Amino acid sequence: MSEPIKQSFIKKNAWLIALTCLLLGGALLGISTNLAKYADEIGLTPLAFLFWSIAGAAIILLVVAYMRGELLAPSKRSFEYYIVAALVSVAGSNLIFFSAIPHVGAGFVALIISLPPLLTYLGALMLSIERFSTVRALGVAAALIGVGVLAARKFATPDTSVFWILIALCGPVLLAIGNIYRTLRWPDDASPIALAPGMLIAAAIMLGLVGILPSFSLIVSLDNTHSILLILVQAIIFAVQFVLLFVLQKTGGPVLLSLLGAVGAIVGVPVAVLLQGEAPPEGLILGGALIALGVMLVTWGGMKMARLSK
Repeated sequence: MSEPIKQSFIKKNAWLIALTCLLLGGALLGISTNLAKYADEIGLTPLAFLFWSIAGAAIILLVVAYMRGELLAPSKRSFEYYIVAALVSVAGSNLIFFSAIPHVGAGFVALIISLPPLLTYLGALMLSIERFSTVRALGVAAALIGVGVLAARKFATPDTSVFWILIALCGPVLLAIGNIYRTLRWPDDASPIALAPGMLIAAAIMLGLVGILPSFSLIVSLDNTHSILLILVQAIIFAVQFVLLFVLQKTGGPVLLSLLGAVGAIVGVPVAVLLQGEAPPEGLILGGALIALGVMLVTWGGMKMARLSK
């Protein structure tokens, strides 16, 4: 397919492509949170599991980008993009989530990952990327109340670590910052497959530097076949997930992109309860319903604004 025909196809089918990426990427995100819990159960530390999975995904995407001739030429702009995007979108946020899962559960983390759409909208509003919408504002309020319900029930649970709940809640903030940053600073004429490897390489370097600090380790026993296979599976999931993320960002924009967490929650919570044997998070029905309502209002408000702007 020639480049003009390819660009025309993408433009005509942008919403279909975005929706497909949203559903597939969100499903992989939900699976990923549960794999992180299983990794802890078989003795993999969150940092080691995340580092080797990210490094593996970076290698996979680097090879793909090279074979497609889409490697991005090094520049000051691209290095800045890789470093900042890696810190907030990959290394920082995922290390927070993977570290918190053993303490607060995969189900709780899967639910709070649905928050970035609302935080992204607030950030976009403050930066004048989005116009104010009453519908979207009500959605933000509903979802924040929903998270408040979940957090309050979690705080009230015996033996719950308040520290890890607060740490886990920092993850969605980083993801929202990343959604806005990647949109504003997307390098000119760069394809999604060109940007993903650089971001993951930068994230792997950051996690590797954390691994040399006292009390941290990147060591994985080569005798543990389950650990090696799990890392390989997670590396493939990360590789596909981050390509979908960049394609979705390009075709759907930052607010639609941030709905990945909501789709991830739909997949992640049932998997955590049915396959991992977790108890459903306290306040799941009320809190989950409010978050779902908030996400729907934010999305509907965005679609309504898009129609009015045509």
